[in-house]
Amino acid sequence: MNRLADETSPYLLQHADNPVDWWPWSPEAFAEARERGVPVLLSVGYSSCHWCHVMAHESFEDETVATYLNAHFVPVKVDREERPDIDAVYMEAVQAATGHGGWPMTVFLTPDAEPFYFGTYFPPEARHGSPSFQQVLEGVVAAWTDRREEVAEVAERIVADLAGRSLVHGGDGVPGESEIAQALLGLTREYDEQHGGFGGAPKFPPSMVVEFLLRHYARTGSEGALQMAADTCSAMARGGIYDQLGGGFARYSVDRKWVVPHFEKMLYDNALLCRVYAHLWRTTGSDEARRIALETADFMVRELRTAEGGFASALDADSEDADGRHVEGAYYVWTPAQLREVLGEDDAAFAAAYFGVTEKGTFEEGASVLRLPGDTGPVDAARVADVRGRLLAAREERPRPGLDDKVVAAWNGLAIAALAETGAYFDRPDLVERATEAADLLVRVHLGEVARLARTSKDGQAGDNAGVLEDYGDVAEGFLTLAAVTGEGAWLEFAGFLLDIVLEQFTGEGGQLYDTAHDAEQLIRRPQDPTDSATPSGWTAAAGALLSYAAYTGSEAHRTAAEGALGVVKALGPRVPRFVGWGLAVAEALLDGPREVAVAGPVGGELHRTALLGRAPGAVVAAGEGPGAGAEFPLLVDRPLVGGEPTAYVCRHFVCDAPTTDAGELAAKLGG
Repeated sequence: MNRLADETSPYLLQHADNPVDWWPWSPEAFAEARERGVPVLLSVGYSSCHWCHVMAHESFEDETVATYLNAHFVPVKVDREERPDIDAVYMEAVQAATGHGGWPMTVFLTPDAEPFYFGTYFPPEARHGSPSFQQVLEGVVAAWTDRREEVAEVAERIVADLAGRSLVHGGDGVPGESEIAQALLGLTREYDEQHGGFGGAPKFPPSMVVEFLLRHYARTGSEGALQMAADTCSAMARGGIYDQLGGGFARYSVDRKWVVPHFEKMLYDNALLCRVYAHLWRTTGSDEARRIALETADFMVRELRTAEGGFASALDADSEDADGRHVEGAYYVWTPAQLREVLGEDDAAFAAAYFGVTEKGTFEEGASVLRLPGDTGPVDAARVADVRGRLLAAREERPRPGLDDKVVAAWNGLAIAALAETGAYFDRPDLVERATEAADLLVRVHLGEVARLARTSKDGQAGDNAGVLEDYGDVAEGFLTLAAVTGEGAWLEFAGFLLDIVLEQFTGEGGQLYDTAHDAEQLIRRPQDPTDSATPSGWTAAAGALLSYAAYTGSEAHRTAAEGALGVVKALGPRVPRFVGWGLAVAEALLDGPREVAVAGPVGGELHRTALLGRAPGAVVAAGEGPGAGAEFPLLVDRPLVGGEPTAYVCRHFVCDAPTTDAGELAAKLGG
C-alpha cells in the first residue's frame, strides 16, 4: 500500500500513485522492515529535480520493478527540502563512499537506519558502466540474503566513520585580516576572468561569495574584489541562466559561459541574487544591477507568491513542449521559426540577433536559450521592450512548469530580506509589503502556538517537521532586515526569540553549532555542516544574525556566540573560500564593527534612507521618532533630536561619532 497520499510535500504527492508501496520517513517504516527482516530503500529527492522525475517514470512507475521492490524492501521516500537533516546525513555517506552525490539519492539501509549501499540515479537498463536499477535491487537482495554479516559490518563501519566526522569546536578565534587575505587570494585563483564566476562547468551563481566581495570592497577599497563581483553579476545577467523575458535565475549553468541553464528556478537562488544585485547597485549605481534586482523581485512576487502570502519553493525545470512531451526547458527556449510566428520576419530577425537565437540552436533540437550576447551594437530600447513584451505574452500561453508550493521557512527568510531591501532602495513600498506579509505568515503559521519554528507549511498549515538551524538563522536575518526597513521593533523582538532558541538548542561547547536541535529526532549522526551549498549554511546564517542582533541590542551573549561560530570561518576561509562565502561576509561585518546606526527621525525619511544605503558591511539601522522609539529599539534610547532636526548617530566598537543632521555627512560615515 502506498502511504504518501496524505502527505503535504508536493514531491511525496508526486509519488502517491506509484505502484511502489512507499512509506514516508517514520518509525513505523523501520519497524516494518525489522518485522519482515528486509532492508530499507531510501529514495531522496525534491519536486523540481529533473532526474528525480526521470527515475520515477522509468522505474517507480514500472509495475515489474515495483513488484520486486515491494517484495524485498520497505521503500521510504523523503523530500530533501522538508527533511534537510536526513538528506545531509545520508548524502555525506554517499559522497564518502562514491566520491560524488546528487539527487535522486538512493541509499539502502538496515532496519536500524544504517546505510550499507549507495547511489544516485540508476537507469532502467545498464549503460555507461552503471548497472540497471533492477540489477542493483537484485544485487542488494543477494547480499542481504547470503552475506548478512558482511552487510552489518559495512553498515557499522560507515556509521562509525560518520560519527568521527563531527567538528569538535568552532575553531580557534575569529577570522582576521590574514584569513580574509588568503580567502581573497584563493578566490582570485579560481576566478574565471573570461566568463565571470568561479571554477568550470557546471557553474553555479556564487551569490554568497559576491556578497563577501562587495563587503570587502566597502571595507578596504579593493578594486579587484569589486571587479570580480561586478563582472560575474554582469555575465550572469546577460547569460541564459537569467530569464531574459520574465526575470529570475535558473539553478545553474551547465556550461562555464552561462549559456544553457538547468532550468529549475529556486526561491533561494532568486532571493539571494535579488539581494546581491541590489547591493551591487548600492555600491556602483549600475543600471543593469538595478534592473536585475527589480525584475527578480517582481518574478518572485508574480510567480512564487502563495495565496497565504508566503513564497513557494520552486518552479520545475520540465514542462510540456508543443508535441505534449514533458521535457526540460520547453517553457523557456525558442527557435527562429517560433520567433517569426510571434513577431513577424523583421522583428524576429531583430530578436534573434539581440537574444542570440540561431538556426543551429544553443540548446536541444535547434532551440536556443535567450541571452544577451553583447555583439549587436546600439539597440532601440523601445523596440527591445516591445519585442520582449510580445514574446513574454506568447510564452504565457505555453504549458507552465510545475510549482512546488510548499513554503520553506529558511528560504522565505531570505526572500523577506531581499524584498524588504529592494523595496526600500528603489521606492517600491509594495515589495516591502510583500516581505511583511511573508513574515506575518512565518509568525502566524510556522511559529504558531508551539513557539518553535516549523520547517515548512502548505496551504496555510504547518508541516510536521521541525525547523533546522538554517531556518532559525535565515528567518532571523529576514526579520532583522525588515526591522531596519520598516522601523517596527516587533521584528527585532521576533528575531531575538528565534536566536535565543539557537543559543539554547543548537549550540555546543566551544562555539560550534549543530544543524538540528538538541531535542530533535536522533539520526545515525547529528548533522553539522558549516559550509555553504546553494544557501548559507545554518552555521554561518546563524552567526550573521547573532552578530546583527548583538549590534542592535548590546547583548554580549549573542556577540560571543557569533564570534564563537565564526571560528570555523577562520579555519575554512583560507582553504575553501568558495564554500564559506557567507561566513566570510559575516567576518567582514565583524571586522568593521559592525556599525550601529540610530536615526532619531521619521521612518522613510532622508536620513533613514541614507542609512539603509550605507555600504558599511553588516551595519544595523534603527529608525523612529517620539518617546516610544527607544522601547522599539534599544539603539534609539537617549538619542535626542539636535536642534529639532532628525538626527543620525553612528557607533562602533563602543565609540560613537558626533551626531549629524546632514544626509551627506551620514553617507560619508557609512561609505556612501
